[in-house]
Formats: sequence, C-alpha cells, structure tokens
Amino acid sequence: MPVHLYGHPFDIDPILAICKKHKLPLVEDACQAHGAKYKGKTVGTFGEISGFSFYPGKNLGAAGEGGALVTNNAAFAARARSLREHGSSVRYYHDEVGFNYRMEGIQGAVLGVKLKRLADWNAGRRRVAHRYHDLLKDTPLQLPREAAWAESVYHLYVVRHPKRDDLKKHLEANGVGCALHYPLPLHLQKCYASLGHKAGDFPVAEKAARECLSLPIYPELTDAQIQRVVAVIKDFFQRRT
Repeated sequence: MPVHLYGHPFDIDPILAICKKHKLPLVEDACQAHGAKYKGKTVGTFGEISGFSFYPGKNLGAAGEGGALVTNNAAFAARARSLREHGSSVRYYHDEVGFNYRMEGIQGAVLGVKLKRLADWNAGRRRVAHRYHDLLKDTPLQLPREAAWAESVYHLYVVRHPKRDDLKKHLEANGVGCALHYPLPLHLQKCYASLGHKAGDFPVAEKAARECLSLPIYPELTDAQIQRVVAVIKDFFQRRT
C-alpha cells in the first residue's frame, strides 16, 4: 500500500513489478493526490483498489468528513459496499460485522460542484510551487523535487533543513504560517509501542521528521504573498551568516 505523498506520485512501475512477481494486489493511497499523474496517466487508476480522502484540507475537499474507495473489481466493490453498510447487502440482514462509512449526501453535492474546478486548482498549486522553486533555489533549504515521469499536484510544499524548528519559529514570529506534517514517525508512536521499536531503528524516517516543514500553499496564493514568505525565509538565513 504505497502512498502518493504530498501530491507527488510514487514510482509505480517498479512497485507493480513486485506485485506481479509475488501475486500481490496493489492498493494505492491517493488521498493527497487528486489529479496527479504518473507517465501521463492519472494516479488512482493503477491499483486494484485506490483510496481518496475528501477531508476539507485536501485538493478536493468536502464540507466535512468524506472519502472514496475506487476499484474495477466487482467482488471488491461488493465487499466494500457491504462493509460500509454495517456488513449488509440487504437491509436489516447482516452477513458480517461492518461499519457505518456512508458519506453524507451534502458532501457528495459539494464535491460534485468542486470537482469541476479541481484541474484549475491543481494548476494554481503548481504555479505556486514553481514560483517557490525559482525563489528558493539559492537558499540552504532542500526543496521538493518533481520526477521526470510525474505531474505533482502539490497538496503540500515541504522543504527540509536541519534547523527546521528555528526556521518555523522565525516564520511564525514574522506572521507567516507554516506547519509540521508527521513530526513523529510511525515506529515511535504510542499506538505501535507493542512492536518494540526505539529511536534509531529507522534513521531516515526520523531525520525527515526532524527536518520537514510545510510552507503555505493553496491555489489563490498571490505572488506578493509568495515573495513575502520567501523574504522571511531569506532573512532567517542571513541572520545566521
């Protein structure tokens, strides 16, 4: 179950090769990647099952909670419909213990309207991201990279730096919002303590958690606002030289 993280597709072909070799189904986590493309084809169409989130902060967000599972496998679709309806395919008759995963009709109505604007919104995010690329390329920040085979939709614009916490404080002190996404790796989460992992077991994940910072990004961000964010970041590094 690989993830199209931050709106950038993962490298699908090598994963599909592993799935084929070991006869494993591919489940795409496309929750942050509505409309992203891999080698010209929209993500969420490669796996036997793909999942999308419609949390309000996503590129395609509802007015409340929501999500979707997509598949072209009839058996998977029937099972999913049953599980979302308390394990029932006929009302009041339950074949197994299921869940109440029925999305509200109002959320579907909102999404139906917003879907028509998704391509334009994604283009707006790409505009902002590319502007950041140009203005921040000479800073010490590690910037997100877009693979040649990918078209990212930049759900997040995540930069990296060893002094991430100091940079975050500087941005916030100067009125620039920023965020930490995933500050604690999964293996160190309390809910997985039973697995017995400790700090140092997954050093790459731990380093990313210490260094990653999400800069402001949304389709309507103006060039003046982008330049303001960049100016505060550059001021931070100038103060350290």
